[in-house]
Amino acid sequence: MPNDTNGTHGDPENPEGGANGQETLTLADAPDPAHLARALELLGDHPVVDGHNDLPWALREKVRYDLDRLDISADLTGSLHTDLPRLRAGKVGAQFWSVYVRSGMSGDDAVSATLEQIDCVRQLLDRYPAELAPALTAADMEAARAEGRIASLMGAEGGHSINSSLATLRALFTLGVRYLTLTHNDNVPWADSATDSPGVGGLSPFGHEVVREMNRLGMLVDLSHVAPSTMRDALATSTAPVVFSHSSARAICDHVRNVPDDVLALLPSNGGLAMATFVPKFILPEAVDWTLAADENLRRNGFHPLDMSAEAMKLHAVFEDANPRPIATAHTVADHLEHMREVAGIDHVGIGGDFDGTAFTPAGLDDVAGYPNLIAELLRRGWSEADLAKLTWGNAVRVLGDAESVARDEQSRRGPSVATIGQLDG
Repeated sequence: MPNDTNGTHGDPENPEGGANGQETLTLADAPDPAHLARALELLGDHPVVDGHNDLPWALREKVRYDLDRLDISADLTGSLHTDLPRLRAGKVGAQFWSVYVRSGMSGDDAVSATLEQIDCVRQLLDRYPAELAPALTAADMEAARAEGRIASLMGAEGGHSINSSLATLRALFTLGVRYLTLTHNDNVPWADSATDSPGVGGLSPFGHEVVREMNRLGMLVDLSHVAPSTMRDALATSTAPVVFSHSSARAICDHVRNVPDDVLALLPSNGGLAMATFVPKFILPEAVDWTLAADENLRRNGFHPLDMSAEAMKLHAVFEDANPRPIATAHTVADHLEHMREVAGIDHVGIGGDFDGTAFTPAGLDDVAGYPNLIAELLRRGWSEADLAKLTWGNAVRVLGDAESVARDEQSRRGPSVATIGQLDG
């Protein structure tokens, strides 16, 4: 998703325009060639499953889904973080494409926009069948890897996309959506967001029913963006593994979008997965205050913090000239992954970069080609190849497979829920 003062970058009317927020690695931060070579070899066998990429929203904002204007079979450096050549260079084997829509949308407008996002992903799959493989199951992911294609799954970002309707939730699942992030930056009537004032105190009774119906379907419950109270409620209700598709460790960077240690510690008993994000303001403490000041600068000049137009980015550039931006690196992300591994265990960590959903990226993780730099850094820190294989590929495939197993059991015992929010929440 576009995160507060992030989102796609460059001029939406000029898809060939330059990107913002990318940094060059210093010599001190560059990976050791031997570690990088080992990382590339390992990723050849155990490619990256990335939990969250906002390419569909970028294509909506920049070219209104005109895929001829932004052909991702070409290197689009300077316009997008994501294209097929760089996905290959980054050794990506599976991608959850976010079918995000802004939480300012509501009702049928949000549902329609989500359908347009799903249609965008399906157009990409039709357009690039030699590179992208549609995937609905863990078995599909493994089959795509065997074929040398990138397994393409979808995740809907924000409960506003279902308009408080379990039938709409089921329709999204039928169309291929395999996770739902329960909220985005704003509360929904049945769940609290991390970046909004408390509403229902976590999950309402209908919110619990949403989680149960997701378990029955085999749709992963995504807890990125939600309040800690919502995380705990969902974990108490879910009989299937949950995911955090793009969240890091709150103990390392005290941002509300990150996962507290007590929640990370619940993942082993749930079987869930926390996928570390690369968004600098969520991983580098110094970047938190910088981003708040940058947001305020936009507001003072009449722009919403989510505005990523060329004019807004020019204001960012002027602000950055006067207030140098703190730079995250692969080392920063590795710090989070090490802490997450320590608290939750190696079976419960993954990667969710949030590319094309952030204006600023870490040095060395500038785009989807950068994953080998992170794996090289973890090798330098002594991570075993077996642990790295779980981080990059094994954990995500296992979690989706486990959710499918739970769904088969649930479906043998009960049918679709016909409950409404009016019935359960009054």
